[in-house]
Amino acid sequence: MSGAPAFTGPQRFMLVSSFVTTLGSFAVLPFTSVLLRERLGWELGTVGRVLAVASLLQFAGCVAGAAVAERLGLRRTLLIALVLHVAGFAGFTAGARWPVVTVAGLVTVCCGAALYLPAAKAYLVQDADERRRPRLLSASNAALNAGVALGPAAAGPFALGSSTAVFTTVTVLLALLTLGHVALPPPAPDDGRRPAEPVWRVLDRIAAAPFAVTAWTLYLHMCFYYYLPVYTVPRVSAAFYGLVLMLHSLILVVLQPLLAERVGRAGYVPAMCLGFAAMAAGMAVLALGGAAAIVAGAVVICLGEVVLFLKNDLEALARSPRSAAVVFGQQRVAMGIGAFGGGLVGGAGYGALDQAGHAPVFWLAVAAQCALVPLLVPFARRALAGRAGRAGVPAGDDIARMG
Repeated sequence: MSGAPAFTGPQRFMLVSSFVTTLGSFAVLPFTSVLLRERLGWELGTVGRVLAVASLLQFAGCVAGAAVAERLGLRRTLLIALVLHVAGFAGFTAGARWPVVTVAGLVTVCCGAALYLPAAKAYLVQDADERRRPRLLSASNAALNAGVALGPAAAGPFALGSSTAVFTTVTVLLALLTLGHVALPPPAPDDGRRPAEPVWRVLDRIAAAPFAVTAWTLYLHMCFYYYLPVYTVPRVSAAFYGLVLMLHSLILVVLQPLLAERVGRAGYVPAMCLGFAAMAAGMAVLALGGAAAIVAGAVVICLGEVVLFLKNDLEALARSPRSAAVVFGQQRVAMGIGAFGGGLVGGAGYGALDQAGHAPVFWLAVAAQCALVPLLVPFARRALAGRAGRAGVPAGDDIARMG
């Protein structure tokens, strides 16, 4: 890759923008469960339902975001997305005086994220040849994950005690980014591109196993992500929680590229068993409480997620006859479904157990759910063999690839 041309000015700007947008979002969003509880006095079941809807918009809404980008153009879509971000974070600021505006701000930010992600990645790679696209996408992922890692740590000491200052800073930062996007040149038109599939056909020919397992993984991850702050902040501090989330994200940034080839070579079923076993162990460790257990649990959970997220995307690409863009859109829908479930079920479960004085039991319950997939593997093998037999296809090859 040493002979590859350097990134263009607009590409560098988009990488910086992806980092700053994610940094600003994750300076605020991880603390939303605590914020809604404090500002509105809601019980966690209600908070969970709001977070579930917001997560569904942010993840599954990327399908609609891609359709908007096709019809309005990438630069217009990016501008609309950033205007929504600015309006949403301004809503968080105004929520200090009118608490209900906080909810409107959350929904608006999630709609902006659903528009921004597909448009930003498409703008980054549209004018690049096939040789440069992997480099651009890996740089984009690194920028996003770095923002996820640093946002909570940067805002942790201030997110609750001085939240208005944090929200105002993020709003101004994103407003400046919006002005920068106005100067972006439009990407070169691609006259030879194939007509886009209608939005309503995006779920045709889904790779069922990775779709379902991705949804389940996100459900479990959101139980961890949404309710760890409610569990951690009273026991340690908001700043400590920010550092834990930063560590979790940095491990993802570093380990996934290092393990990518090994995960790619692994069989699907063994990889799923390993990933969910690690998540189960990490969730169980969280139940011990205390700073050391929270750090250790978060690290072990992250090790499982390194395998699960990457392997399911690879498996979906290998199994699906659809284009890569559609496959990733389907995977984002799976993430939205899982995130919705994590907010909805997790909020009710954690709220009930916390009210009863048994919050650690929540993590044991989630650990038990992590163990469900390895336990169901024998049934999945038999179902796959039966389906292959009915289709007149030798089952051995597919099952061998899984295992």
